[in-house]
Amino acid sequence: MLESMTENASLQGATTPVAGKRERLRFTDFSFQRSPSGICVAEVTLGWHDGSTIRGRAAGQTGPMGDLRLSADAALRALEQFSNHELRFELIGVKLVRAFDENLVIVSIALRGEPTPTRLIGAYLAADDVNRGAAVAVLNATNRVLGNYVATR
Repeated sequence: MLESMTENASLQGATTPVAGKRERLRFTDFSFQRSPSGICVAEVTLGWHDGSTIRGRAAGQTGPMGDLRLSADAALRALEQFSNHELRFELIGVKLVRAFDENLVIVSIALRGEPTPTRLIGAYLAADDVNRGAAVAVLNATNRVLGNYVATR
């Protein structure tokens, strides 16, 4: 079961963008909780320059790869909420790779709604929290698409 929600609240330290600077969506918080019954909930919070926050939430069965998928999916749900569902994403896969004695999270995402779906790839060096790393890898994969979306809206 996947759930999404949007909530407006003020961000501490949020400022109005300086003239000439591009507005950016910012990663502000990540939470991941497991219940004794084996259900986990991932929540990603993004901040916008006007002080609003956007939250994406995903819940499902816990498991090593399931936890990564839910974390990545929570980030995708937040991005879809931000775009009022104008941007639609599908998580194709998420993989945890051990490379150079570090944990690397790689995600593959499809951007839907265009004549030909666009494939996006993102990665993040997740030193401590691989679930948080999956959410950040999604943001890395979608960075250019979001930049173009913000610039044209």
